[in-house]
Amino acid sequence: MPARPPAATIRTQLMLPLRFADGYATTARVFSFDGLVDGREHLAFGLGDRTGAIASPGSDHSAPDSSAPSGPPRAEPLVRPHSECLTGDVLGSQRCDCGPQLREAVERIADHGGFLLYLRQEGRGIGLYAKLDAYALQDAGLDTYQANLALGYAEDERDYTVAAQMLHALGLTRVALLSNNPDKATQLERLGVTVTERMPTGLHLSAANAGYLAAKARHGSHTWARKHAV
Repeated sequence: MPARPPAATIRTQLMLPLRFADGYATTARVFSFDGLVDGREHLAFGLGDRTGAIASPGSDHSAPDSSAPSGPPRAEPLVRPHSECLTGDVLGSQRCDCGPQLREAVERIADHGGFLLYLRQEGRGIGLYAKLDAYALQDAGLDTYQANLALGYAEDERDYTVAAQMLHALGLTRVALLSNNPDKATQLERLGVTVTERMPTGLHLSAANAGYLAAKARHGSHTWARKHAV
């Protein structure tokens, strides 16, 4: 039976223009939160028809923002919980597919209407320094999951309780999930968020990440929709 996590509340919300290196630009409403169980600074980005203000306890946002697109919102927004990746998201590393997935997700969610949840859990939850330690072990022949285990961590230490808290704070209990990872859907369902559909991203394949993606398919049962050469 689903167990709803402790309640979180919206702390701050404001409009933020976004622009990517390839020139794609859009506008998001960014939300911060109080009461997240891990105490970290996770963010939600409302995109497309979800850029209007959301009322929260103690806020003065009692009506939708006039800058939001007109028309009724979709009943089931497209949501991607995206784990922070400094090397991929910011620096453009091709050892993973995180940067291209983030770019794809923002455009698809903006077109559909929904939220990107940017979760501060680098390296599948082990942190930046440990992720770099794992990279060194991968250079010595281990795959991404074996390297985590060799360092004394689980294959994947990510916990999506905060993602469920954020969705509940945004008033969402039913979502279409943009993810290749079945564990995200399983955890969200367990935390009281109904996943009506799981939609994969494209396969952002490069010479540098082929082994990494193969390990994700083999160990984590990840699936992709189509191939993108990068």
